[in-house]
Amino acid sequence: MIVRTLPTWTRRFLIFSAVLLGTLLGIAAAANADEPGTAAAVTFTKDVAPILQDKCQACHRPGYIAPMSLMTFAETRPWARAIKARVVARQMPPWHIDRTVGIQHFQNDRSLSDQQIDTIARWVDAGAPEGDPRDMPPPKKFPNEDVWGFADRFGPPDLIVRSTPFTVPAVAQDAWHKPIVETGLTEPRWVRAIEIRPGTVKGRRVTHHAVARLIQDEPGSREPRATATAGADSTEIGPGLFMEWAVGKQGELALPNSGKLMLPGSKILWDIHYSAVGEEITDFVELGIYFYPKGQEPKYRQVLAAFSGIAGGNKNIDIRPNSTWVTQSFHVMKQAGRVENFQPHMHLRGKAMSMEAILPNGKTMMLSYVNNFNFNWHVNYVYASDAAPLLPKGTILRITAWYDNTSANKNNPDPNQWVGYGDRTVDEMGHAWVNITYMSDEDYQAEVAKRQDTAAGRNASQLQ
Repeated sequence: MIVRTLPTWTRRFLIFSAVLLGTLLGIAAAANADEPGTAAAVTFTKDVAPILQDKCQACHRPGYIAPMSLMTFAETRPWARAIKARVVARQMPPWHIDRTVGIQHFQNDRSLSDQQIDTIARWVDAGAPEGDPRDMPPPKKFPNEDVWGFADRFGPPDLIVRSTPFTVPAVAQDAWHKPIVETGLTEPRWVRAIEIRPGTVKGRRVTHHAVARLIQDEPGSREPRATATAGADSTEIGPGLFMEWAVGKQGELALPNSGKLMLPGSKILWDIHYSAVGEEITDFVELGIYFYPKGQEPKYRQVLAAFSGIAGGNKNIDIRPNSTWVTQSFHVMKQAGRVENFQPHMHLRGKAMSMEAILPNGKTMMLSYVNNFNFNWHVNYVYASDAAPLLPKGTILRITAWYDNTSANKNNPDPNQWVGYGDRTVDEMGHAWVNITYMSDEDYQAEVAKRQDTAAGRNASQLQ
């Protein structure tokens, strides 16, 4: 057999090429190992824990309303596949607004980005590894709920209004507690911040959400107190809803030079939703109110009201068995204003709700569309300050509500039932909680000009 040897230069070239290829592959592998977006690199401590801290742990922690805690790897690992299924389907965290239409910039956006969802999915697909414990971020510090959240800014609340106590049995249907409590005010006061919280630690487990409505006689109002209190179909600028609280919500801070007005003799009508958790718990809810200093009157008044989506009035719900239903209602803005939020409210047959603005010139703007409403999560979509729509006097807000009373709706308790209006979960409602900061026509024009200048400056800086 004849063995032929390669020329020296050829052997040296092949050896050099092999070494170079091995080096490049090693560099690529090292780079991929450090890249959070790759399957090999994704770990709980480095990649997943920061997402859970930012988006999930407000509810998923000991003593809170979520069914399990996701504070540590040991707590999270058994739920890995369920977590992936929920986040990939965008069922969790609860954020049901259509991402393709309307305003998309919010102060309280709890949704996951496509990249965050991909990170969680890759982590689960890789076997949900823990990773290096040294990569674990420090535990997130949540506000001490025994201390009022705005106390560091304003001191303790100027006024605290408590609901009457309510006992939630260990096993029971959901309950709504609706006491009326005097505020004790003897003079008009402007409010700059509000907080609501369950009164006890155990109470946080059973308090699903709490609504505080302000009852007071508005000077010059043509509507009776009861209608203004309900707020559902009111077109007057009056007290409206004072505040709504749910898990993870600290409070409401008025924008500069704006606030809510409380009048002498006012009362708070509570509407507190309690859920049984297997233990008898007695609780109450507290409303902490921070006033502007006496004599300091803000320029703008904020009013939170319930705008009905039901044609003919909020109680005019009539859904046939085994059918779908759509209805809408219209609300004229009697003053110019800035719309601050959108919070749909329906029950088990509710499927979607939208809010559009029909401008005086005939142009229609889609503001927000919740296309996957879920009764278990009454999400308040609070617009970012530079995205909250500024609307002129005479604008019509159109609220449209969709319902599904068929077997295709997995939340439907009985598609063979005729459904009407009511407080019970098996009944229906259809309104949107909308907070509007009202202003004069002159102030509206000034705010529009200010926003245009800000946008022009931002665009100029991006071109540089």
